[in-house]
Amino acid sequence: MTVAQAIHAAAQRLAATSDTARLDAEVLMAHALGCTRSALLLRHTADPAPDAYAALIERRAGHEPVAYITGIQEFWGLPLRVTSDTLIPRGDSETIVEAALAAAPAPARVLDCGTGTGALLLAVLSERPAAQGIGIDRSPGALAVAAGNAAALGLADRAEMRLADWTRPDWAQGLGRFGLILANPPYVEDAADLSPSVRAHEPATALFAGPDGLDDYRRLIPQLPDLLSPDGIAVVEIGHTQAEAVAAIARAAGFATHLHRDLAGRPRALLFSRETGGGS
Repeated sequence: MTVAQAIHAAAQRLAATSDTARLDAEVLMAHALGCTRSALLLRHTADPAPDAYAALIERRAGHEPVAYITGIQEFWGLPLRVTSDTLIPRGDSETIVEAALAAAPAPARVLDCGTGTGALLLAVLSERPAAQGIGIDRSPGALAVAAGNAAALGLADRAEMRLADWTRPDWAQGLGRFGLILANPPYVEDAADLSPSVRAHEPATALFAGPDGLDDYRRLIPQLPDLLSPDGIAVVEIGHTQAEAVAAIARAAGFATHLHRDLAGRPRALLFSRETGGGS
């Protein structure tokens, strides 16, 4: 069977599992061949299909995300290693990076709360070469992935990954203050109807935050004023129905808020500042 024939058969096999069956089939074939998807389509469609391809397709047919199968996800143009210890960075989260870069053009120190793969922190540091950053996570496995990504991108000298859990006392002791804080905390309701690829494969501790999905906002946001420099800002990812609820928590902590939407027009991030005025 040729590469082209195998991709066609795989796309049919994945049609019941994925809304992007053809793309998944091509990406997994490129991974099996050790080449880019562009090179696959330009030069390898008539080649014999590799034996390893069938096993990759069966994993995807079992709802395993493509990023976990290939071990790589691109974010902000950066290739990031991902494992089952980390959430898969989504393109929608680039909204947080865009908002942060616009609102904090020259932060000296950046804190990323719940860093996972390091996606948010490393994206900002890649654009701000004078900045230093700390990424915190309660998962040692995630921190190992983030540290590896920082090293692979040449950012290890500016990105420290530190084990910390904001639900525990004294977690922030010794961190100091920051001009920019980023956070993508767990915000999914415990009973949310998630796709099998998410619920069965991505880490639950990075997804779920109580019956209304707000538990981690209630814990983290009141602690941010002590971590921000006087003119610092925080940018926090939210679920698309949570803007007003999270903004109310932020206002109670003394913040003004500004809503940022993703490319689909959905509420995606809230910017917090100590400035008066503003609105959610």
